[in-house]
Amino acid sequence: MEVNRAGMAGLGLSGRTAVVTGGAGAIGAAVCADLAALGARVIVADVDERGAEKVAAALGGEPLTVDLAEPASIEEFCARAGPVDIAVHNAGVSILAPFTRGDPDDWELMWRVNLRGPMLLTRLLLPGMAERGWGRLVFVSSDGARAGSGGEGAYAATKAGLFGLAKTLAREAARHNVTSNVVCPGPTDTPMLRRIESAEPGLVARIAKGIPLRRLGTPADVAGLVAYLCTDRAAYITGQILSVSGGITMA
Repeated sequence: MEVNRAGMAGLGLSGRTAVVTGGAGAIGAAVCADLAALGARVIVADVDERGAEKVAAALGGEPLTVDLAEPASIEEFCARAGPVDIAVHNAGVSILAPFTRGDPDDWELMWRVNLRGPMLLTRLLLPGMAERGWGRLVFVSSDGARAGSGGEGAYAATKAGLFGLAKTLAREAARHNVTSNVVCPGPTDTPMLRRIESAEPGLVARIAKGIPLRRLGTPADVAGLVAYLCTDRAAYITGQILSVSGGITMA
C-alpha cells in the first residue's frame, strides 16, 4: 500500500458550512477554530453578540446572534444562516443547586436552552442536510449527564435528553448520509471553572487528582473530537456517546 505522506484523506471540510452554538464560550471557540482550520465556513452562534464577533474575527468566520431559549430567535437565525452542513450544539446553561432546593424557573431555562433549543434548531436544519445527502450533527452534553453530578440534577437531566435525541436522529437520518453523535466533556479547564475555584481554593487540584490522566481537560481536547466527528473520516460513526474525560468515565 502506498503511504499518503501529504496527510490523511477525508479530514478536510472545504466547502462545508458549520454552525457552532455557544461559539463565544471556551469550548465553542475551540470548536470553531478547529472547524475553520479544516476549511469549513464557520458561523459563530451565540446570545453574546460581542463575544461571537470576537471569535469570528479571529478565525475569519461569521457571527450570528441566537437566543436558544426563544423559538422565534432560532427561526430567524436559520433564515439568516442559509444552508448548513454541520451543526454543533454546544450552547448550554448550568445553574447549580441541590435538587430539592432547585428553582423550577431555573429548570425551565435549562430545559429551553439545553434541550428544546437543539431540538428546534435541528428540526429546521436537518431537512436541508437530508436533501443534499450529507450532514453532521454533534451534541455537546456532559459527563455529569452520564454519571450524575452533585448539584446538577436538572442540568444533567436536560443534557441527558440529548442522548435520546441524538440516537433517534442517527437512525432516522442515516439513509441521508447524516450522522448524529454526542460528545461529553469531563472536568474541563474553562473560565467558568476557574471562577468557581476562586470561591473554593484548591478545587481544580482536587478534581485533577481523581482523573486517571491527572489533569483537567482543555477546550482543545474536546474540540479535537468534535471536529473529527464532522469529517468524512468519521462517516461510519453515528449514534454514539463519547466522553472526553481523561479516563474518569470509562463506559
